[in-house]
Amino acid sequence: MNFTSQSERLQALLITPVIPVLTIDRLEDAVPLARALAAGGLNILEITLRTDTALDAIRDIARAEPDITLGAGTIRNPEQAAQAIDAGARFLVSPGMTPRLIEAAQRWPVSFLPGAATASEAMALADMGYGFLKFFPAEQAGGLPALKALGAPLDDIRFCPTGGIGASNASAYLALKNVVCVGGSWVAPPNLVAAADWPAITTLARKACALR
Repeated sequence: MNFTSQSERLQALLITPVIPVLTIDRLEDAVPLARALAAGGLNILEITLRTDTALDAIRDIARAEPDITLGAGTIRNPEQAAQAIDAGARFLVSPGMTPRLIEAAQRWPVSFLPGAATASEAMALADMGYGFLKFFPAEQAGGLPALKALGAPLDDIRFCPTGGIGASNASAYLALKNVVCVGGSWVAPPNLVAAADWPAITTLARKACALR
């Protein structure tokens, strides 16, 4: 898969306005959480590789709910990418980019969403054929004003901003022409997950789907 087709394929894949970014601590929460989000219309999920249960969570959800599109986030090296793909991830997300990741991505059977926080990083990735990028950390990197400013000189690059985005500001991000979708964890608050309040999470997912 070449770089350009990766970006095109990924934009076609991430068709919901909000991509839940999930950090799963208890493996037993993985499948019911995924089902609750999918019931609310969010069936494209990113599982961050920040816990020891992350890969098993991807594997369990992929087996139990094959119609849910799973991504693996916080990919920092090719070894993590290989493990995530083996577990069932259909797309990979990184908070940034490294030469090793970009080189390895040419061989991956799934799409890759690398991260950028500056114009220089976005331009460098665009030169490599990546026209769809993660903007991270969104709020800390300038938020809405930064993305608006990037939209003029970099009008061919699209973003999925993540970091500091919630129900109160997601709509404003989604209104920008250079934003395809947003990533966020507000649709699966830790207190609701801990309480196994899956109906409440489904309600949050429905509200997120209605943002655009």
